[in-house]
Amino acid sequence: MLLLWRVSWVSPGQNLRALILALVAVLFSPGLTSCGGGNSSPTPPTTSGVTVALSPHRSAVTTSQPQAFTATLSGGTGTLLWFVDGVENGSASLGTITSTGDTTATYSPSASTQPGIHSIAAKVSGGVLSPAASVAVTDLTGVFTHHNDNARTGANTKEYALTPSTVSGSKFGKLFSCTLDSPGYVYAEPLYVANLTMNDRRTHNVVFVATESDWVYAYDADSSSCQQLWKKNLLQAAETTVPPADTAELNDLTPEIGVTSTPVIDVQSGIIFVCAKSKNTSSYFHRLHALTLASGTDAITPVEITAPNFVPLTHLQRPALLLSSGTVYVAFGSHGDHNTYQGWLMGYDAATLTQRFVWSTTDATSGNHQGAVWQSGGGPSVDASGNVFLETANGAFDADSGGINYSDSVVKLSASGSVLDYFTPFNESVLNSGDVDLGSSSVVLLPDSVGTAAHPHLMIATGKPGKIFLLDQTDLGKFNSILSQDLQEVDVLNAMQVLGGVFGPPAYWNGNIYVAAISDYLKQFTVASGTISSTPQSHSSAIYSKRGSVPAVSAHGTSGGIVWALDISAYPTGPAVLNAYDATNLATQLYSSPSSGTGAAGNAVKFAVPTVANGKVYVGTQGRLDVFGLLPN
Repeated sequence: MLLLWRVSWVSPGQNLRALILALVAVLFSPGLTSCGGGNSSPTPPTTSGVTVALSPHRSAVTTSQPQAFTATLSGGTGTLLWFVDGVENGSASLGTITSTGDTTATYSPSASTQPGIHSIAAKVSGGVLSPAASVAVTDLTGVFTHHNDNARTGANTKEYALTPSTVSGSKFGKLFSCTLDSPGYVYAEPLYVANLTMNDRRTHNVVFVATESDWVYAYDADSSSCQQLWKKNLLQAAETTVPPADTAELNDLTPEIGVTSTPVIDVQSGIIFVCAKSKNTSSYFHRLHALTLASGTDAITPVEITAPNFVPLTHLQRPALLLSSGTVYVAFGSHGDHNTYQGWLMGYDAATLTQRFVWSTTDATSGNHQGAVWQSGGGPSVDASGNVFLETANGAFDADSGGINYSDSVVKLSASGSVLDYFTPFNESVLNSGDVDLGSSSVVLLPDSVGTAAHPHLMIATGKPGKIFLLDQTDLGKFNSILSQDLQEVDVLNAMQVLGGVFGPPAYWNGNIYVAAISDYLKQFTVASGTISSTPQSHSSAIYSKRGSVPAVSAHGTSGGIVWALDISAYPTGPAVLNAYDATNLATQLYSSPSSGTGAAGNAVKFAVPTVANGKVYVGTQGRLDVFGLLPN
């Protein structure tokens, strides 16, 4: 209508040129919108100049854990399109991403998503993709036992977020700390379960922490606010933890004794097994508990640990628990060298907590004692056939003459606790008289890939002598007073003293053995074709003075290896220091936590092991759980 009205002003006598000019003016009039009239709409701005930035830059998730992203737009507005590895909206194998608002979206992996690093990007229609944010997806189901597995290798090979490039520089640091009970020392290694449905009916990644105050905690492993899912006190009515003075050893576990060993998790049955020490006005107790992972309630009534000649007060349950083929294995040593004691291994039915067997390293009925199993917190190991391996400390030894006393030895037992084989160094009497325990460390079973046709199943043992003993799992060698019947011996640091050598198991990854003796460097030895390198391939620049260190490894398969080691030189009054090294060359230090300030860990405890899972490192200290990891931006 407007067009016809404007044209009607052109008289029949005007020439054609004037008519055309009038039509052009009308067609391009800013007020012309449609035949219906109305206000004009602004011309949409171009989107080619709109830039997008994403947060967080770095993140780590499990296969059922969503990750939220926020976009910041500069230079204009527009509807965001989201991409995973360059694919709009992603896919099952990459993980999907869904818009949740004008500038937000959620990335959701699944069981079908390929583990590894995935890139997240966004753009407005017609614009350019944002710089990519990275999200690491792991299929790690959990860290259920001390040093990661029943071979005690200390390696998590499903860690994709933590790599030498992401841990170095300013991308990694302390994220948060969770305060536990007081004093609440954490000697047990924290354990981790991914994608666990808890009593709140929500799925969480959960970290479990046990303390010397006889408490067990379950925390959301990713919650910077330390979301506590449950806590459980293991003391019965009228009981307390055990004061060190009661044991006559004042310089070992302080200021109380409760849960010392690392628990073990049966994720199929949803149970965490924990061994706790306590006392009342007249008696001392060790009890084995089976707690429900989801709630912390007793899945099975706790059982008191008893055996002929077993004295609860004088025995220390230091070695980590072992779960294998339906049996929970619990080992005992002593509080220092005080009192009368033996080494013990006991087996309990995981479904009922019924005691299946009891074995002692020395024969108390014949007046023979000692032979503690303590291993600096390392647990017994188990092979593919269910045979159990452990190391013993100084004491009576007569196995070479048909006796049943196995001090300063590596012992192989059947699943039911019968001795199958053993190895004892030729100088056992020297080790015994000098308190140079072989059993200050624990056995690490090596993969068959490093063996030979003649010796396909290898293992290593270490201890206060400061050597790595290479042994055949199927023929340990027994005892010879002239020459040790092992396959090879390699000096780490030839100590031969009470507070020397190796305290705690070495770690193994990808043909490498990592070990830190007392007052020595963290060292890397290689092992291949049945032989360990006679000298280290690399070592750290730092020396681990007090109790050495128990290293752990994170990697994705055979790549991206990092060795993690806690320096506890400041024990007991100063912080633990978390160090990270390139696993291919320990001279390359990637990270070291500060010794003071907000980025420091809590005060150190002995024999602590860092637990690495899903882009984070969990460290137990004095009354705290410290959590390190990727800094999101």
